[in-house]
Amino acid sequence: MTKEEYEVGVLGAPHNSVPLTSTVINIHSDTSVPDHVVWSLFNTLFMNVCCLGFVAFAYSVKSRDRKMVGDVTGAQAYASTAKCLNIWALILGILATIGAIILMVYSSVAVYHMLLQVLERNRGY
Repeated sequence: MTKEEYEVGVLGAPHNSVPLTSTVINIHSDTSVPDHVVWSLFNTLFMNVCCLGFVAFAYSVKSRDRKMVGDVTGAQAYASTAKCLNIWALILGILATIGAIILMVYSSVAVYHMLLQVLERNRGY
């Protein structure tokens, strides 16, 4: 018998007369609060209609700050406002882009027709 086996044999099982009790600690996982910073930055750089993208970016940063402090309720409130502003900035930006494309096509067609009229008038010379 080796030394380790002898020590285990001598020690044996624990002789506690007190019943074992356990304590359960519930650790809540961090609630994932999206702060929409990337979306806000995109809207700030490309679709900043009426500065809505910039304001959404400010609310997104506030939401991230609240999340870092541990204020989940405040982070959710700021994130909700940022999301709403981002949606409006995106919708208005898309409408403005479509309107600009329609205006450019209409202007190009109008200029083309004006040039045709000028050329027809000058054919007599």
